[in-house]
Amino acid sequence: MLFQRAARCGARRGPACLCYGQTVSSRRGSDDVATRLNPRLPALASESTATYVLTVIDGPDRGSSVTVDGSRATRLLVGTSPACELRITDPLVSRRHIAAEATPRGLRVTDLGSTNGTFYQRVCVTDATLQGGETLVFGDTTLRVDVVSAAHHVALSSSTRFGRVFGASVEMRKIYPLCERLAVSNVPVIIEGETGTGKEFLAEALHEEGPRAQGPFVVFDCTAVPPNLVESTLFGHERGAFTSAVSQRKGVFEQAHGGTLLIDEIGDLEAALQPKLLRALERSEVQRVGSEKWIKVDVRVLAATRRDLDVEVHAGRFREDLFFRLAVARVELPPLRARHGDVGLLVRHFWRKLDTSGQPMPDDLVARFEAYAWPGNVRELRNAVARRLALGELEVPRHVPAPASVPPGPPSAPPPPPAVGADVIQRVLGLDLPLPRAREQVIEEFERLYIERVLARHDGNVTRAAHASGIARRYFHALKSRLGV
Repeated sequence: MLFQRAARCGARRGPACLCYGQTVSSRRGSDDVATRLNPRLPALASESTATYVLTVIDGPDRGSSVTVDGSRATRLLVGTSPACELRITDPLVSRRHIAAEATPRGLRVTDLGSTNGTFYQRVCVTDATLQGGETLVFGDTTLRVDVVSAAHHVALSSSTRFGRVFGASVEMRKIYPLCERLAVSNVPVIIEGETGTGKEFLAEALHEEGPRAQGPFVVFDCTAVPPNLVESTLFGHERGAFTSAVSQRKGVFEQAHGGTLLIDEIGDLEAALQPKLLRALERSEVQRVGSEKWIKVDVRVLAATRRDLDVEVHAGRFREDLFFRLAVARVELPPLRARHGDVGLLVRHFWRKLDTSGQPMPDDLVARFEAYAWPGNVRELRNAVARRLALGELEVPRHVPAPASVPPGPPSAPPPPPAVGADVIQRVLGLDLPLPRAREQVIEEFERLYIERVLARHDGNVTRAAHASGIARRYFHALKSRLGV
């Protein structure tokens, strides 16, 4: 699927390093916006963390080391991948084996689903906070953690937004300087994150805050175009190049000339087209299907993915040289559950943005939403706020805790889950609509709930969700787009 800005004027464990939000109207006065939306939010100016050194004391890379402190905008990666700041050549170590992050409580180390595990004193570690002096073992490599300086204050950005990216948590404020540097550069960037964390919003913010802001911003979604049309959509085609090519058409590279191209879900790009994409990136030229002419293009390329591209490279599904070409810079969007303090901020923001009737926000809504894990991330939160505005007490997700004022049922007889379908029907009946319109509203709500549920079960993969639904992928995506899921 393609989008252009002119036509329109998202799993790893542990904490991550970037926070996602929604558009606010002006960059000026953004701190006042955050305070107004969430008056309880502390105006943090700094964070106190120690400085650590990770040193390989045994294994093929003995003597290698790297420093970690609170000024880092992203988690430090250790593994065999070129994307890792501490590269290991031990063949028993995974491409991204562990991530390390300095926090006020210590150095947080997270195993990133490695093949052979991470061990501390023969105990397998998945997520641990270290204080210094510990040794970690993975494969044939032993890593020692040392504290080289006591806790010191690291200044945080005073801003509460970066372009379309909006939030005021500590993780957010640490990342803004990195985003500002990336925005003014021309290097490729890979944006990683779960479905619904806002990868496209970050990409558009990088475009709008940089020197190409006056040029086009074009989005190519690798999961939304039929496989037989991907090449012509990317590079264009000449009239008569294939049966349905009734006219000449520019591809997304030509459409984005002078601006930015976001290749969304690049981990799903079929292998046969990856070398052609690599050539386009390296030579800054494309060849339309059915043509022998090469066309020069001036495009900055950003890529987004919900997949771990290192895993895809290791499995042979993604070309390593293409990964090297794209991974000049990397940004990792965290799940909403890791954005401490931002749920309330975003709930208030979405309520103000979506409310057209002036109805006051319920006092208990923020507390209830903050108690939920939001597996669908910011997109799910926005949809839940929209649904609460439209349908009153009918809320999605259904497992958001009930208000504290409602007495719980006896332990021996817990109350049954709410009858969502019955509530929808009763609410629509109360609107006294003509039968065709009432039927349409009920069906639309059912379809929205169904699409959200099947996407959540299949980790946001449209192809698998469509197959499980028993409908064509194109029709499934059309439903998804129409319903705003």
